[in-house]
Amino acid sequence: MSIISKIRPPKRLAIGREGSGHWKLGIPRLDLSDPYHLAIGLSWPGFVVAMIGCWLVINLFFALLYLLDPAGIVNTKPGSFGDVFYFSIETLATVGYGVMAPRSQYGHIVSSAELVTGTAFTAIVTGLLFVRFSRPRAKITYAGDAVVTLRNGKPALMLRLANGRRAVMSSANARLFVLLAEKTAEGGYFRRIHDLHLAQPHLPLFVMPWTLLHIIDDKSPLHGYNPAALIAADAKLFLTVDAHDQTLAATVQCMQTYTADHIRFGMHYADAVTFDDKGHATADLGRIGLLEPDSGSAH
Repeated sequence: MSIISKIRPPKRLAIGREGSGHWKLGIPRLDLSDPYHLAIGLSWPGFVVAMIGCWLVINLFFALLYLLDPAGIVNTKPGSFGDVFYFSIETLATVGYGVMAPRSQYGHIVSSAELVTGTAFTAIVTGLLFVRFSRPRAKITYAGDAVVTLRNGKPALMLRLANGRRAVMSSANARLFVLLAEKTAEGGYFRRIHDLHLAQPHLPLFVMPWTLLHIIDDKSPLHGYNPAALIAADAKLFLTVDAHDQTLAATVQCMQTYTADHIRFGMHYADAVTFDDKGHATADLGRIGLLEPDSGSAH
């Protein structure tokens, strides 16, 4: 798999922790033609703000329609935007206190349209809330940096992660890729994704911290790269993990990325698991990303 660029040094490719970024042209930041995907993809604060915004827009729209007929609503002062706005809120929520009510034919038509809109809006928000709450999510803690250290005398790339929930996850699978900018013999640049072989890509039970290991031998796509070369190649690591959550009875998935400046050479992970006098293991997730310097550097 490759992403072809123009024949010039490649620009940095900005991809966030979950694959977000601004590196594609011709795709709008907010795709209003696909509101379902947009609503599901929003963060919780963004979703709440969006729903409140939609609610306000609907009420403001119908309040302005009610203003077109000053005598259309009983017990409202003519021209009072506040009265018709509160009436719009009550109508949209299908509350109907009875103090204010449509009087004219126009008022009945507008209020009927708002009742239908309110019912649809409530159903849509309820459905979106259900989907957001019911969607299984992985809670996996990752080390902030990948490390390149010596393992049995060979340089090895390591990444550490841990199950962030007390519930046991089973059948965990990990895949690791690296995106490198490379130059062709004709002088063109292109980006290629390489699959990095892991020593233990499958874990039957994901309970304790898991350290993934890729040996950098002469068959590795990272062979010959030092920190400066990785930065020059705009290297990015992509780690995908899926596992079966026993509590949710569903498969959960997530992805983590590391840029070249978060690949630390000559460092290794500090111990994150301790044992008591009875041999019981305890994992400290606060030490997942804690690094210690090697006695020798791995280049």
